[in-house]
Amino acid sequence: MEKKIMIGAMISGGGTNLQAIIDACESGRINGEMVFVGSDNPNAAGLGRAQRHGIPSFVVDYGAIIQAYKEAPERLKLPSDFDIDELIKKQNLFKTDGQRKTVERFLTTRAIAESQLLEKMAGYPVDLLVLAGFMRNLTPYFIDRFNTDPGHPRIMNIHPALLPAFPGVDGYGDTYRYGCKVGGCTVHFIDYGEDSGPIIGQRCFSIAEEDTLDAIKRKGLELEWQLYPECIQLFAENRLQTIIMTHRLDNGQVVQRRVVKIVEQE
Repeated sequence: MEKKIMIGAMISGGGTNLQAIIDACESGRINGEMVFVGSDNPNAAGLGRAQRHGIPSFVVDYGAIIQAYKEAPERLKLPSDFDIDELIKKQNLFKTDGQRKTVERFLTTRAIAESQLLEKMAGYPVDLLVLAGFMRNLTPYFIDRFNTDPGHPRIMNIHPALLPAFPGVDGYGDTYRYGCKVGGCTVHFIDYGEDSGPIIGQRCFSIAEEDTLDAIKRKGLELEWQLYPECIQLFAENRLQTIIMTHRLDNGQVVQRRVVKIVEQE
C-alpha cells in the first residue's frame, strides 16, 4: 500500500464532515491520517471530536483579532511579509472600486489570523488541508504560502450547492429559496475567489415539493459525508490532475480556467 497522506482540517462548528473524514481514515477508505484539527472558533463543537480521537487541535480566534483591529489597529502586529497591494491585486473576493478601505481591513485582519494559522500548522507534516465547515475565506496570503506549487493545489473545500450555482455561506438555503428541483454538494480546490476553484466532484439529490429547508439540508449532508472522503482518497491516490482549459467566447475573447481531471487508476 502507498504511504498514507497527512491531512489537516479546519472547522468552525460541529464538524460532521470532519467526523466523516476521520471515520474514513480509521476504516481505511481514505489512505490517510488526520494530523491536526484547527478552528477559528474557540467554542467549535468539532474540537471535541478531535479530542475523542486523540488528534491534536488548536484555535486561532478570528473574532478576537477582528475586534482588536476595530479597537486599536495600530497595536496589532502585521506579518513581516505582508503586502497589501499584492493581496488586493490577487484577491477575487471583492470589487475594489469604491471600497478600498473595506478590502484593506478584511485582508489585513485575515493576514494576521492566517499568519498565526501557518505558525500553528508548521509543526505538522501536511499533504492536504481540508476545510470541513470552515466559515472563513482564505486569502492569497495563506494560499500562496501553503500551495507552494500552483500546479498541485493542496487545499480542498466542500460546498452545500452544485457550484457554480449558489456560492457563499448558505448554499442549501439559496437552493431552497430559488425553488430548485435538484440540489447537491460540491468538493473543489480553493482559489482566490469565493467557492470558485476547480471542481473535483459533485453529488445531487431531488427536491420534492413538500421538502422543507431542513429536509434539503439532511439530504445534502448525507451526500457530503460520502463525497468528501471519496475526493480525498482520489488525492491520496494521486489521481487529481489540474489542467488549464482555454475557451474562445463569441466576441473573440479568449478565457482560461483551471479544471480537475481524474486520472484512471493504473
